[in-house]
Amino acid sequence: MAIDHALAGYRVASRAARQDWQDVGLPSADLVSMSSCVVDVLESDPDGWDGWFDDLRSAERARALESRELHVLEVGFAVPDLPELSADIADGGWDAAAGSLPERLARGEPCSGGRLLGFELVGYDCGLWHTWTCLGGLVRDVGRATGVRPGQWGLIQDEQQARQAADWLTESGLGDPKVFRWVAARLVAAGG
Repeated sequence: MAIDHALAGYRVASRAARQDWQDVGLPSADLVSMSSCVVDVLESDPDGWDGWFDDLRSAERARALESRELHVLEVGFAVPDLPELSADIADGGWDAAAGSLPERLARGEPCSGGRLLGFELVGYDCGLWHTWTCLGGLVRDVGRATGVRPGQWGLIQDEQQARQAADWLTESGLGDPKVFRWVAARLVAAGG
């Protein structure tokens, strides 16, 4: 069953190696994430309040100005998840100003093609995006309960499994108090 995804925007991020505090079930090198909890994310605004780029061109331009090795990720969320995710973001105080993440999600633009890297379980918390790998033990707990485990780059390769894991994690309450609602973010290698 194919699910449509709405474009959230672009993240310019580093790759990271697994840290001691992360689950040992993750690969030891070359993790891909959209979360600033585990990777460095380049901010899109000069005040450092927003790590989301509106378009691929501006994300690529910002990446090119950096001396460190970064990559551009196109991030999308499943259309059926948008109402609850948008409510969660609004409850966290992020308004739908022009060009913001909530405004892009409300537009519901489709994601592009591109090389799908996989799906990351993420949750919103007062301006931050947590990943299931940054809150100790969640990867192990999800694996035990659902059989879903991260694959290449620490991502879930099958969308249905990722959605199942996100639903279980939300229902379990294990991300509380930081994250109440978990979703499967679609990560695509964008640009060059």
